[in-house]
Amino acid sequence: MKAIENRADVQLLVTEFYKKIRTDELLGPIFNKAISDWPQHHEQLTDFLESQLFFVAKFKGNPVLKHIQVDAQNKYSIAALHFGVWLNYWFETLDALFEGECALRAKNRARNMGSHFYLKIYQARPQ
Repeated sequence: MKAIENRADVQLLVTEFYKKIRTDELLGPIFNKAISDWPQHHEQLTDFLESQLFFVAKFKGNPVLKHIQVDAQNKYSIAALHFGVWLNYWFETLDALFEGECALRAKNRARNMGSHFYLKIYQARPQ
């Protein structure tokens, strides 16, 4: 086991994590419908996570808006269960590959982001 130290480590984490997501019975159909260019998505997510974990300004985008759009495309069906399954895969992938302070930060950030994204999705739904 090693610490998350650089972009290559983050890219490995993203790639291994999304292998699981893409084949999951619950999450796979949602992600595979929303993402047409997986290599580009991996790069964007690597930028995002690098920004979150190493406090560098690399990511440009609006992940909350993207999640709101994906929820709408799925007839407002994204539920807390989806985020729970996503988080379990995240923890599982982190635990298989990395240890240390940065891995713990990745877990905490994911937990907070999942709650935040779900709340924003719910608030954006039509009444």
